[in-house]
Amino acid sequence: MNKINSYSTGLVAGLAVFFGLMVGAIIMLISGFNPVTGYISLLQSALGSSLNIGEVLRAMTPLILTAAGFLVAQAAGFFNIGLSGQVWVGWIASTWFVLANQGMNPWILIPVAVIIGALGGAVMGYIPGWLRARFGASEVITTIMLNYIALYGGNAIVQGLPNKLMATTDMTKTLGNSDSLRWDFLSNLTGGSRLNIGFIIAVVALLAIWFIMKRTTLGFEIRAVGLNPNAARYAGMSAKRNAITAMTISGTLAGLAGATEGLGTYLNIFSQSAAPQVGYDGMAVALLASGSFLGIIFAAFLFSVLSVGGLGMPLATGVPTELVSVVTASIIFFIGANYLIRLILVKLDEDDSKDKDKKKKKAIKANQKEAK
Repeated sequence: MNKINSYSTGLVAGLAVFFGLMVGAIIMLISGFNPVTGYISLLQSALGSSLNIGEVLRAMTPLILTAAGFLVAQAAGFFNIGLSGQVWVGWIASTWFVLANQGMNPWILIPVAVIIGALGGAVMGYIPGWLRARFGASEVITTIMLNYIALYGGNAIVQGLPNKLMATTDMTKTLGNSDSLRWDFLSNLTGGSRLNIGFIIAVVALLAIWFIMKRTTLGFEIRAVGLNPNAARYAGMSAKRNAITAMTISGTLAGLAGATEGLGTYLNIFSQSAAPQVGYDGMAVALLASGSFLGIIFAAFLFSVLSVGGLGMPLATGVPTELVSVVTASIIFFIGANYLIRLILVKLDEDDSKDKDKKKKKAIKANQKEAK
């Protein structure tokens, strides 16, 4: 058992990605496509121009924030499945504030709007945290239910906004660049992409959360409660307070992701048929990062390359974009089945050790024969 757990999470995550790509390659072959050509076109579509690179970085923004939020909750022993609903609330709150106050100085308007979006997510994270601490309610169930409440409640709010803010019955007017997170310098640098200040916010937030979780008393208490609530309680730490705190921080980061989506990417609010996908993708990024805040950057980059590059695959090779979803799902599957990967590594090491022992024995016998 100890040998199985001795392999680094980075190695296991790398193998999960490799196996996921191999599954995609096999499906391409079965479907009559060339996997080498398919993956080359994917990389070219994602990284072949400054515009596409900018879109990859833009796509990374909400994934970094939602993945960091998931890891904070996970560190406290919770599984926050409500990230999508928290993103949606942050999106609505921040964008609505800007739409309703467009005469305000942008240097005040935008920071306040971002904070409001983060607070919206914080409230949505606080609720399941409080229910868990106060009544022992499962945060898995409550966050799933809150996703639906946020989705349909949010749609009702959007459709009920004043007519002066609406472009259609289901979509608000579009914000101007001066009232958003867009920055001409970043857009021009990346060939007119939608890359915005949200990416900088995400990286700064990730560094701040890393510092809080690894270098502060609060972070230590959250991790201690997650590892052993009883021992933490015996040491004088409040399991209930830290449960609420962790879920609130998690929701804050998801709400911040929603603000970057509304104010940086789409520049409006529109009715959703399902909760924003970036919440679920952020969970996948966090799982691939295997508890590492640094790993979130690499995992978010990989998922963004797949999502952005996958859009260009049908044009170049005819490979359907759905294949990217298959690859992503396969990677998540192998991350979930990391015990199997570790078992394979142990078996390979044992076989390698046996081969070395056989070679040593042969060498010893050969030396003995020469001595005789």
